[in-house]
Amino acid sequence: MTAVLPTAAPAAAPALPPARPGHYRTVRRPSLTGSVLRFTGRWTVRAFIAAAVLAFLGLAVGPHVLGYRTLTMLTGSMAPAIDPGDVVVSTPIDVTDVEVGMVITYHIPIDDHRVVTHRVIDVQHSPDGQVTVHTQGDANNTPDPWTAVLRGDTAYQMQAVVPELGHLITALRDPLLNKALVYGAPTLTAAWLLLTIWRPARDEDEAADR
Repeated sequence: MTAVLPTAAPAAAPALPPARPGHYRTVRRPSLTGSVLRFTGRWTVRAFIAAAVLAFLGLAVGPHVLGYRTLTMLTGSMAPAIDPGDVVVSTPIDVTDVEVGMVITYHIPIDDHRVVTHRVIDVQHSPDGQVTVHTQGDANNTPDPWTAVLRGDTAYQMQAVVPELGHLITALRDPLLNKALVYGAPTLTAAWLLLTIWRPARDEDEAADR
């Protein structure tokens, strides 16, 4: 004998509750202008931080680690190759390798013994190994009124010129700007980091509400 089991009639799906006014939130898409401003702001802050880090590494860390020297040109004696406000980068060479035509950075032997960067126009080697140079600025009509003895075993030859960077260095030495950077730069960096952390969470929340 075959038993026939009764088949249950399909149940109707429960009705959804009626929508309440304001239950669904309309998600506003960010405007093009706002997106551009946020994008520009983020990359401006990043560029500022990157430039500050590179300047710090190049001017403060590099000379101690790599041994080169930097000097801000104050006069136009080497124009147009080096203008006032340009930064000269000089690397060490053996003092016996100094030759006519090189542009070297050294202390002058008179007055305040300031550092200058001028072109060598004459080199003399004494029997005891002492090197004496006579220099002249490219823009000057006459040679420098001194003869300099290069002390030690190392001289510094110009290798590169960074235009206008010296003006920025001078501006950073201003007391008000210096304080602004000391207190403002960390604050700006912290705000940028918080924005970077908080922004993705906002984007996820907006995507979930759609």
